[in-house]
Amino acid sequence: MDTRVLLERAGAAYDRRAWADACDSLAAADRETPLALPDLERLGELALLLGRPEEAADAFRRCYEQHVHAGAIGRAVRCAFWLREVCAFQGEFSRAQGWMARAARLLAHDPGCAQRGYLLIGEAERQTGDAAFATAAEAVELGNRCGDRDLVAIGVQVQGRARLAQGRVEEGLALLDEAMLDISAGACSSQVTGWMYCSMIAACRDVHELGRAREWTAAVNAWCDASPQFTGAYSGICRVHRSELLQLVGEWPDAVREARTACARLDHRYGHVVAGMAYYQLAEIHRLRGEFADAERSYRRAGESGWDIQPGLALLRLAQGRADAADASLRRALAEAEDDISRSRLLPAQVEAAIGNGDPGCARAAAAELTAIAGRFHTPALRALASGATGAALLAAGDESAALPPLRTALRLWCELDAPYEAARTRCLVGLACRALGDEDAAEVELDAAAEVFTRLGAEPDLARVRGARRGASLLSPRETEVLRLLAAGATNRGIARELVLSEKTVARHVSNIFAKLGVGSRTAAAAYAFQHRIG
Repeated sequence: MDTRVLLERAGAAYDRRAWADACDSLAAADRETPLALPDLERLGELALLLGRPEEAADAFRRCYEQHVHAGAIGRAVRCAFWLREVCAFQGEFSRAQGWMARAARLLAHDPGCAQRGYLLIGEAERQTGDAAFATAAEAVELGNRCGDRDLVAIGVQVQGRARLAQGRVEEGLALLDEAMLDISAGACSSQVTGWMYCSMIAACRDVHELGRAREWTAAVNAWCDASPQFTGAYSGICRVHRSELLQLVGEWPDAVREARTACARLDHRYGHVVAGMAYYQLAEIHRLRGEFADAERSYRRAGESGWDIQPGLALLRLAQGRADAADASLRRALAEAEDDISRSRLLPAQVEAAIGNGDPGCARAAAAELTAIAGRFHTPALRALASGATGAALLAAGDESAALPPLRTALRLWCELDAPYEAARTRCLVGLACRALGDEDAAEVELDAAAEVFTRLGAEPDLARVRGARRGASLLSPRETEVLRLLAAGATNRGIARELVLSEKTVARHVSNIFAKLGVGSRTAAAAYAFQHRIG
């Protein structure tokens, strides 16, 4: 076909955001006659977006060589930056650094080139704190000097992430909002647009800024929906974020669909480096629905991709009645986590595991640290997590009156955030506190409301716990209550048999009946139940 016709088709397809059609037409035209630089750069851009690493690398490499030959060092450096991205998405980090080293050597001939800001971006990403911020600020200044809106947006985003890592959340979020101004106005290239949307949402998730995360997820959804042929690695990451939002608002079947689509799009050589994020998200929903075998497989796939599988795997172990394993995993993870963002992800789970392991002191300490972090972050979701953790720890310690105020604060915040699952879990704790204080009517209202949400969502483990709370220890016979009391104190079956003058076979039958009546699956879980309900 005539090259001119193919280029016209490519232009028309690009304008209507039919990116696969545009990429195919450009590639066909290139096979007929080597593309001129503007079209070749567009081919690289589209191939990167669509997850075609070989095409993207070839296009950007040829652009680099032509720019070098023409003496256009700045444009050559920009191509080297995108070659770095192509290599990184394939997990080829040595090659990625090789392209940055080549660009740096090229810049030695023109140290005043403004596009050296792209090298500064890579440097800032390896730094932390004020050093990262200052390096990114220099990149932004250079981007403004040469009118490169892509470089400016990337640099401001790196500045924002640096401030978030320092715990300066309001300043960091303000910078991220600034970075998104050109993105939302369509002033940046498509590959930078996809990247910045993903980075913004991930940053909001890190600091539990759910309001902004939902706003930007809606924006990226609209952007993706307007580009139906957008199927590359960035698309897979966007799908993960969409799944996270759907999970939050209680649309779990749709969340599973989006997570599975993300796994399919990322689970190959290109994008494998971030495939773990998709498998982790899929595992989370499986866990909440009680699909433990599927959750186990997905967590392992996430781990194989290099993704951090905590606290999810620990919470799975806790749901399986293995509170000791959950507690050990979380203690190890917390020992390695140094910054507030990392610790804020782990501490709510540590509170749950400590309670399940019969260690209210550890639960209180974890809740106190989470509360301190929430005071620095000032985000509603983190305040809700901290308040709920504080209430849970107080409830486990038997101080129900003190537990109710923070629990009701958490419930109010989760309702305001339209997070039905988290609200329902908090209602359960409110109900247990009311029951312990003798207000059975209030307890039933809260437990019924929670059960309705869990039933709608398909949250089977939580629903089983509500049923167990409704039955309560009143269904236990006096002898079973004695057995549970000794079990909670750490006695073995043999020790219980000796204490109560029973056979070990009879004790084993009592323990089995206790598990069935309370809806628990282990001695640890039964002991935690006894501790929460003052059976001891």
